Amino acid sequence: MFGLVAGVVVGALANILFPGPEGRRTVAFLADAVAHPIGQVFLRLLFFVVVPLVFASITVGVAGLGDLRRVGRMGARTLLFFLLTMAVSSVLGLTLVNLFQPGSGFDPEVRAGLMASFGGEAAKIQGFVDSNKTPTTLATANMYLDMFLPRNVLDAVVRMQMLPMIVFALLFGAALTLLPDERRKSMVAWFETLGEAMVTIVGFAMKIAPYAVFCLIFSVVARFGLDLLEKLAFYVVLVMGAYLIQIFVIYPILLKVLARRRPFEFLKKATPIMVTAFSTSSSNATLPTTIRISERDLGIRPAVAGFVLPLGATMNMNGTALFEGVLVLFVAQIFGVELALQQQMFVLMMCVFSAIGAAGVPGGALPLIMVVMAQVGVPPDGIAIVLGVDRLLDMGRTVVNVIGDVVCAAWIDKAERAADAAG
Repeated sequence: MFGLVAGVVVGALANILFPGPEGRRTVAFLADAVAHPIGQVFLRLLFFVVVPLVFASITVGVAGLGDLRRVGRMGARTLLFFLLTMAVSSVLGLTLVNLFQPGSGFDPEVRAGLMASFGGEAAKIQGFVDSNKTPTTLATANMYLDMFLPRNVLDAVVRMQMLPMIVFALLFGAALTLLPDERRKSMVAWFETLGEAMVTIVGFAMKIAPYAVFCLIFSVVARFGLDLLEKLAFYVVLVMGAYLIQIFVIYPILLKVLARRRPFEFLKKATPIMVTAFSTSSSNATLPTTIRISERDLGIRPAVAGFVLPLGATMNMNGTALFEGVLVLFVAQIFGVELALQQQMFVLMMCVFSAIGAAGVPGGALPLIMVVMAQVGVPPDGIAIVLGVDRLLDMGRTVVNVIGDVVCAAWIDKAERAADAAG
């Protein structure tokens, strides 16, 4: 937390103390040559362990359940939670934008300046969207098959596509439940050892976390500059406010009602997860820390944590669903595009389903947002207006995403304990 606050303060001071083009070059050099490498060592240590940890956790979780009916029951509850909470998040975002109208009266000169500054980045994202279009029904069917069951799962893993690996781990764990006890136990013990070794590496990474978090936050604040933040202040404050409502109002209600947990004690223990999520902007990079803290400090059983949390890091994107709705309506208001109620309901539905497909890496939601914008007649290149502050907002929505995963795991853990007690 100290590293987080210090990074914000020092990054802001760097913008004030080093004005002008020469000062900006000095700040950029410090961010790129000093802070960036230190932060990346921390990030990459976490990414190192994601693949083996996720595979081991899901395999052990499913095999440890023993009964495939329990896997189906947990899976159904988990997916229901994901869909409902993402819908609630999207409704929250759309409501706040309609209520406060942050894009109305936006200065046309500021809009033109932002479009000129970040239009190139928007064009790159649009190029990615265009390259992934599937013009035929057969191509669309193959695209969805590749999302879940690619021909080469190792190729998918190399490209950090988590969903195929999760499907393979679920199948592998399910297959282990059908093997003789002796063989299943020996394989489960091997994967448990692998998982524990990966968590130990996470411990190494957390030793440098305070310094790395300082460097990551400093780089972000120093790069986007206070002048850009001032121009988009209302939008940034509104999105951040929605994130806070999600974390400190909606999640505590779910914890109290569904998981029967003390909300603020639970969130206090989850602070390391939130700080890691905020500084890395990646659900996947945060996953090792999420599993470690959930099992050690929040008392969630490994079988549940190993099943729910990797699924959540891939599919449960509450913060992303909220952000997408806000962004689409914000850009629509800036360009004077009126979206009727039925169009906003379509945006809500699209936000939920596109959030499921968003990559758990920094900026992973942006290509999908452009698709949603095009569907309702909002200029997709208008995303350039917000690209300058997106990393800051990405940090916030990652916190919302991962805490939603942990809340879901707490509910599933309680439900499974109750089912075990009932026999």
